[in-house]
Amino acid sequence: MNLEDLVRLRRARDTMDRDHAEPLDVPALAAAALMSPGHFSRSFRAAFGETPYSYLMTRRVERAKALLRRGDLSVTEVCFAVGCSSLGSFSSRFTELVGETPSAYRARDHSAGAALPACLAKVHTRPVKSAAGPVRNGEAAADAAP
Repeated sequence: MNLEDLVRLRRARDTMDRDHAEPLDVPALAAAALMSPGHFSRSFRAAFGETPYSYLMTRRVERAKALLRRGDLSVTEVCFAVGCSSLGSFSSRFTELVGETPSAYRARDHSAGAALPACLAKVHTRPVKSAAGPVRNGEAAADAAP
């Protein structure tokens, strides 16, 4: 892969990080990266180890966990706030990555992590899908690495 392609892929990934709540799809991201959708998807996976959709959903679940820990929004409100248009898809992906449903995660006591600075809490609670299965109950990503 050439350097220009990597720069465009990183720009698309940065767009997903920044605008995760916006309606983003592969054709729009590919156009921004000046690539065809197929080439963009293959190149993104080769560069970052996961598909663009998977990366975007992981960012959305990451943000959803933060909103659910606050406890002032319903699961449905969180689903739409992070950019998902289907509660079923959101709940399925959340459960796959986190190991529990959004409702169960929201209901759990999160006071132990409240003293952590936001940057550490983000790293500690980052959802990571591994070959061994989903990360459960806030395990560190390093513990789940294959």
